[in-house]
Formats: sequence, C-alpha cells, structure tokens
Amino acid sequence: MARPQTRAPGPARQPATDPSRGRTWRRLYLWAGISSVLFVALLMLALVLDFAAPPPVHGGTETLEFIARNKGNYVAEQLLWTVPNILPVLVFVALFVALAPLDKSLALLAAVIGGLSWGLILAVPVTSRGSMVLVYLSDRYAAAADDAARLRYSTAAEAIIAENNTPAAAGVLSAAGILLISIVMLNGVLPRALAWLGIATGGLGILAEALRHAVPEFYGGYGVLMWVWFVAAGIALIRLAGRTPRRPGRVPAPRGREGRAAPGS
Repeated sequence: MARPQTRAPGPARQPATDPSRGRTWRRLYLWAGISSVLFVALLMLALVLDFAAPPPVHGGTETLEFIARNKGNYVAEQLLWTVPNILPVLVFVALFVALAPLDKSLALLAAVIGGLSWGLILAVPVTSRGSMVLVYLSDRYAAAADDAARLRYSTAAEAIIAENNTPAAAGVLSAAGILLISIVMLNGVLPRALAWLGIATGGLGILAEALRHAVPEFYGGYGVLMWVWFVAAGIALIRLAGRTPRRPGRVPAPRGREGRAAPGS
C-alpha cells in the first residue's frame, strides 16, 4: 500500500551552490557610477595643476625647458589626464547592460564606440596638454653635450607637439558614443533629462572635435558639458544600483519619460 503524502509538493529548491543565486548587476551599476564621478574629479584636479603651471603648447625648446623646471607638476598632470580614461569604459559597459533591454543593437553600438574610443586614448602618447614622451626628451635635452644634440631633441619634441595639436578620431568617436547611448536613454530606465543632456553633449562634441582649431569656443563648451554629463550619468547609475535588488527575482520599476516610476509599477 502506498504511503499517504503528509505535505503538499512545493517548488523544487535550487541547490545552495547554484551559480545564479544572488547575482545581479547592482554592483556593476554602483562601481560604474562611482567611476563616472571619480573620472571628472581627477580631470578637475589635472585642470588645477594646469592652471598652476600651464605648459607651453607650441615650441619644442620652450616645452622641454619648461618640463625641466616643473617636472613633478608636469608628470602628475599628464598622468591625471591619461590614466582616468579607463573609467569611462566601465561607465559605457554599465550603460549597455542597463539599456540593452530597450534597444540591444543601438546600445551595443554606442557602448563599443564610446568605450573603445576612451580605451584608444590610452594608447595615444598625447593628452592635448602635453605628453609623457616629452618628459624623456626633456631629460635627454638637459643632458645633451652640445647644441646639435639639443636641436635633435627639440625637433623631436616639435613632432610630438604637432601630434598633440592635431584633432584625433578618438575624440569624435567618444562624442558619438555619448550621443548614441543617450538616444537609447530616451526610452526609459534612466532619467530623460540625462538623455537630452547627452544628446546635446554628443552633438556639440562631434562638431567641437572636428572643428577644434577652427572654432575653439565649441571645444571649451563641449568639455564642460561632457563633465556635467558624466557626473549626472554617475549619479543616475548609483541610484539605479539602489533600485536593483541584491538577489535576482525582482526587477526595479521602469522609469517614465521624466525619470519617474512608470504608472502601475
């Protein structure tokens, strides 16, 4: 005779070692948001150093002699202009994860263009305000035994300075990435105001980077808007992390057109 059941069957339990248990994108959103704000803070520190001792933007000899007099300040400034560029890559990855359910193709395209462009900046030995390569040339210039040797190093510095003052494709791509990812934001998840700010920033950035030396006023305006956008995006990602559950199974309420929770959520 079959033994009677003493309790109703329930859903099968997941093993305690289930790899999917407790994993959400919350931590990614949080660290990407912090990285976005930190990125701007480090660039602002670089700008302070630049104001304290502005490096020459023309003249190989003048630049090498300036670096010799202000080596510590110059190296710190160049590192602050360069190393933080890895942080926007994490920001674009997090934005893709957050926005992929809305438009996976455009979100992926924006993340690749935007994130890759910031990664490429790390591979270019110039920062628009100088270059670490010039530090080596300055040391060799100072140790040169004659005018002919000093002329060689100053000529090499002129070539680096010319590269420094040439508009780069990476700058245009980074602005395009901001523009594209902001278009996806119009559909929700993140505040709509952030999306419009990104569209204005990306559109102005493409013009500013392409016409950097013809219309320098655009470049200054774009720089300010870009920093504001990264801070706003960082705050939005930190808030998204706060709405994201620590464990899977509950989805945060979608955001409406003005960044508020959608009706019925």
